[in-house]
Amino acid sequence: MKALLVYPEFPDTYWSFRHALSFEGKQSAFPPLGLLTVSAMLPTSWERRLVDMNVRRLRDADVEWADVVFLSAMIVQKDSLERVVALCKAHGKRVVVGGPYVSTSAEHLPAADHIFVGEAETTLPEFLRDLESGEAKRIYRAAERPALNLTPVR
Repeated sequence: MKALLVYPEFPDTYWSFRHALSFEGKQSAFPPLGLLTVSAMLPTSWERRLVDMNVRRLRDADVEWADVVFLSAMIVQKDSLERVVALCKAHGKRVVVGGPYVSTSAEHLPAADHIFVGEAETTLPEFLRDLESGEAKRIYRAAERPALNLTPVR
């Protein structure tokens, strides 16, 4: 399985720090830590690619390569998230979304195939089992916040 992990673009606002980042030799103020956690939890046999749209543009070739696309976003990234979901669906890809925006506004993403509400550490293993058996659900909802020491760091 080929998993593409996409972090949507932050709009050009004061809080994106886009114009100040170069002073520090940086390209982005907010690394996609949630997607990196998801990547660490995927089966070791899966291929993975990460595209942080705040560092580089998402290309059609990236989407075409993938079997499944994972996205995470904060509310300020919602417009970019919605565009990426539409692009992935236009390419016929399975789309999995999560993150703070999705956890509070899942109803705004009707095109997504699978939605994660809350932290994925407890629900991603269930999703992976369901996906393997061909019975993946639309919504996975975490009942509680997991202990950080249980999160893989590989």
